[in-house]
Amino acid sequence: MKIYCPFVGVLWKRRLIVLYKEIFRKSIHLCSGFVPLLLKISYPITIALLCFAGAFYTLTQILSLRGVKVPLVSDITDMAARERDRGKFVLGPLTLVAGILLAALLCPPKAAAVGILALAFGDGLASLAGKFLGNLRIPHTGGKTCAGSLMCFVAIFVSSFCVTGRADLSLAAALCGMFIEVLPLKDFDNILIPLLLGKVAQYF
Repeated sequence: MKIYCPFVGVLWKRRLIVLYKEIFRKSIHLCSGFVPLLLKISYPITIALLCFAGAFYTLTQILSLRGVKVPLVSDITDMAARERDRGKFVLGPLTLVAGILLAALLCPPKAAAVGILALAFGDGLASLAGKFLGNLRIPHTGGKTCAGSLMCFVAIFVSSFCVTGRADLSLAAALCGMFIEVLPLKDFDNILIPLLLGKVAQYF
């Protein structure tokens, strides 16, 4: 005899909504993996587009906080926003653009590619692994998981090795990226990961 529990059904529905939002959010992270290729095709145009994207997003968020909805952009932001961001300026996309810009402007092309791909795949896949597989949490990290940190390490190592072909550099970048990702920095890891890992790659 099966017993139906509405409360369990509601919990599963909420969990599925959270997972859907996380997949949607991190798909934006993963798409940033195309930026190094775009920088290689046309550095000035790509930098200009990133600046425009950051400025346009900032404007739409200011308008949204004043009750003015921008078609499509506001819908995408609402779909990707976490519960903690409701009614606030959603920093995630802006810090994502800022981190990519800083890496591109302050690091040589190959080093910038290491940092940007670490943000795209390391941080992006870490969050998904944490949500789907993260039963074991790391204390004092704001809910970060061992599965997420391991995925971050592997993704950064692989992406860095594909760019540089150097195991020592890739290992250093992966360790540094995993350490940054595990810190409870909220959206500001989007700035630190590409910039600091780009500098690590530049040093090597």
